[in-house]
Amino acid sequence: MDVSKPTLAVWKLASCDGCQLTLLDCEDELLAVAGRVRIAHFLEASREVLPGPYDISLVEGSVTTAADAGRIRAIREQSRTLITLGACATAGGIQALRNHADVAEYTSLVYAHPEYIATLATSTPIAAHVDVDYELHGCPIDRGQLLGVISALLAGRKPDLPAHSVCFECKRRHQVCVVVARGLPCLGPVTRAGCGAICPAQQRGCYGCFGPMETPNLAAGAELLGATGMAPDDVDRLYRLFNTTAFADLLDAAGEKS
Repeated sequence: MDVSKPTLAVWKLASCDGCQLTLLDCEDELLAVAGRVRIAHFLEASREVLPGPYDISLVEGSVTTAADAGRIRAIREQSRTLITLGACATAGGIQALRNHADVAEYTSLVYAHPEYIATLATSTPIAAHVDVDYELHGCPIDRGQLLGVISALLAGRKPDLPAHSVCFECKRRHQVCVVVARGLPCLGPVTRAGCGAICPAQQRGCYGCFGPMETPNLAAGAELLGATGMAPDDVDRLYRLFNTTAFADLLDAAGEKS
């Protein structure tokens, strides 16, 4: 074991494992990364667990239980650099839809013995509990972006993460706008870049899985969605899907200002 190599740990909270699988799907590139680090904790890939502290921790999933709230604080204390992976870790994920509902009512309807269910009333992003160094957005994250961030940190430089919208990526791909050309609802104008405009390239509107771009104009975005025939309630539901808390906080803030 080469103790001179930086240590990498991968952690899971409430999630579907998709972002961890993105790392495993890197295949040949992962072998190159593994040759430059010691993988100290990655239960999706290995049973070996090495004690901290860790140079880089990648965390997938949101905080939905009191136990996980304690875990993420312990992970933060052991991690020199903490990076959150995906919509769950950066914005609470789809499970944050519970934040606008009665969790006790849901558990009583779903589980035969709801008294055995220990969960919080909300699903919250990692940054709501501890300081986060970098955030990788998406559902799931983009493999190229993940490798780029790890490579940058190993090289001792700051990762380059986009804050502009998916529309820029469409232009770079010479992709005809699906709103203008086909009248499809699309969240591209308000969604953070990083996916490579996958959905518009397949003639589908963006679903916003990378969360809001920096300083999005949600009112203008809603107006554009309405022009495609979407009802206001449908627009609101689309905003609150993959990145419920991220878009919802911005919508609530805009409502308070108006």
